[in-house]
Amino acid sequence: MSEKTILKLQLPTDPRWVKNVVESNIEEILTDHAYCEQKAATNAITLIIQNPNLSDVVQEMIALAQEEMEHFRLVHNIILARGYVLGKERKDSYVGELFKFLKHGGSRIDQLIDRLLFSAMIEARSCERFKVLSENINDEELAKFYHELMVSEATHYSMFIRLAKKHAGTIDVDARWAAFLAYEAQVIQNYGKGETIHG
Repeated sequence: MSEKTILKLQLPTDPRWVKNVVESNIEEILTDHAYCEQKAATNAITLIIQNPNLSDVVQEMIALAQEEMEHFRLVHNIILARGYVLGKERKDSYVGELFKFLKHGGSRIDQLIDRLLFSAMIEARSCERFKVLSENINDEELAKFYHELMVSEATHYSMFIRLAKKHAGTIDVDARWAAFLAYEAQVIQNYGKGETIHG
């Protein structure tokens, strides 16, 4: 899978992040990852609360929230199996910076499309990070685990883009997505050195 052709990300993660940061901070990475899954479930629930009249969105987000919480459980099981304890939640500065790009005015549809694209962006970068992890980590269990999650995150990304195009009305989703990608490329330049999934 090529991030350039499928995810359209403009700046790939340097694989040295895995060797230089991840492998010496496995407990930190797993804790951060667990909370990422929990936040993804919360985001799905937020989309339900904000758009109860859109039954297709509600149905898709119910399934997504359940899947993300299952991923949370799987990560937590790995944490426990390795003798760790789930640590405290970390602030996700990367997501915080993406959030600044959201349109906070305009119509409900404007806000829905932006929230869907914001969600797609996070899923796309998570998918790319999981791919880099699966291909470079010197840990057979985690390599297999992150490969499986990479596939799942790619389907989530596609779902958010599909829903955005379905409900866009007169909004040019492709143009807005291109703007999101360009903005994310600037943001991600400051990351790839920390012991978090998006760090």
